[in-house]
Amino acid sequence: MKKATLFLFVFILGITLKGFAQSTAPADFFAGKWEISILGSPRGDVKFATNLIRKEGKLTGELVNSDDKRPITKIEETAKKMVIYFESSQGGEISIDLDKVDDNNLKGSLMSFEATAKRIKE
Repeated sequence: MKKATLFLFVFILGITLKGFAQSTAPADFFAGKWEISILGSPRGDVKFATNLIRKEGKLTGELVNSDDKRPITKIEETAKKMVIYFESSQGGEISIDLDKVDDNNLKGSLMSFEATAKRIKE
């Protein structure tokens, strides 16, 4: 009887602690404010700010830098990867491919240029 009581106590304690544990990753990982940097482009290093918002189940937003705003045409996402499509200044659609590094950083590419993204904390 003592063993059963001890087992039950440890089991309930484990469930209770699991319930109170907090995760640092947001439930909707890609939604929120990000600073996206494109390194070594012909225009030099370019930084975009974006606030990705989920509307009707899909992420949307715009890329903003000191020169202009570019609407995001679509975003494809999986649990660990996001591809942002937008219209380039030359008139064609291009994409930024970003993979999850950790809870606050992404890394990938825009064509042959290195791209990184950092979550902007409020």
